[in-house]
Amino acid sequence: MRKVNVKEVKTKREMDDFVRLTERLYAGCPYYVPDMDTDIRDTFDPRKNAGLDFSEIQPFIAYDENGNVVGRIAGIVNHRANEKWHTKNVRFGFIEFIDDKDVSAALLEAVEHWGRERGMDCIQGPMGIFDFDKEGMLVEDFDRMGSMVTIYNPPYYPEHLEALGYEKEVDWLQVNIEVPKDVPAKYARVAALSKEMFGLHTRKLTKFDISRCGYGKKVFGLLNEAYSPLFGYTEMSDRQIETYLKRYLPLLDLRMLSVVEDEKGELVGVAITMPSLSHALRKSKGRLWPLGWFYLLRALKWRREEKAEMFLVAVRPDYQGLGVNALFFNDLIPVYNRLGFRYAETGPQLEDNMKELNQWKPLHPTFTKRRRCYKKKL
Repeated sequence: MRKVNVKEVKTKREMDDFVRLTERLYAGCPYYVPDMDTDIRDTFDPRKNAGLDFSEIQPFIAYDENGNVVGRIAGIVNHRANEKWHTKNVRFGFIEFIDDKDVSAALLEAVEHWGRERGMDCIQGPMGIFDFDKEGMLVEDFDRMGSMVTIYNPPYYPEHLEALGYEKEVDWLQVNIEVPKDVPAKYARVAALSKEMFGLHTRKLTKFDISRCGYGKKVFGLLNEAYSPLFGYTEMSDRQIETYLKRYLPLLDLRMLSVVEDEKGELVGVAITMPSLSHALRKSKGRLWPLGWFYLLRALKWRREEKAEMFLVAVRPDYQGLGVNALFFNDLIPVYNRLGFRYAETGPQLEDNMKELNQWKPLHPTFTKRRRCYKKKL
């Protein structure tokens, strides 16, 4: 039996160990896409993470008897989510460990104990503070490239969880499509009907629209409304919205953002898509300096990858089923062709969200990269 010492992260050195563990764990793995170091550190900083206004978080680091880093995990209590969903859940996230069940057991026991101390009666994860954080442990397709918004992990991770008594709570799937040269006839027909019958139309936003005319807040307000019924979702606060706008607006190619308005000019749908940054992030090794900024800028502006990432697609509930998604496809497929994208992939989508999954059928989708949220009673 391996001797494992799990500690709460309190010092700069321990946080450095927490952040850099993945460099050793995934050395030589061609599918792993690293987080930016600064993004991980900012997660635990109340000045930079607005989610900590209503959540608690505690990172843990595991060392073996020789002082080697062998695992990490974070415990999270999202009080707003627990209040909304009438639960007492402690979440675990940022979980990484060597292939040793003593290590994985010690890490999860640390979060279980931390959660019990706060009155929680169930543990679930991997999840973040907020629904747009990375969530879900990969349980299939370990030989496919990850992305900047998804978790990658080795095949032994879910084996450890299940051996420790964790069971499935929900699964997410990603949708992968080959970008067609022309808009499928069904989408073109439905888009035309939506314009004629409901007065819907697509619009391209400018940075001025987003930052000065209120469209940034309108977009996130729509996301809150559309995603509210989905598993684990908690509405974004104004401070969270401001943080996301500052962090991601500079990265957006607004040709790849599509919004749909009704005849009154009210926002009823948004599709936020970007060039894939997977290879650029791998080259950067999670750091902006000395050359990480160059690899990311090149992937965004000059030498795009073949794949577009369709991160967020949302339709106001009273307009779902009225052709808004067809308008997105009618708008974005020509853009993808002009920019040279051959493939597009969504972010994780709940496997039981059939409205969302069925919309892709005319594009002959492949459903890949199943991810799982596990749970266990405390």
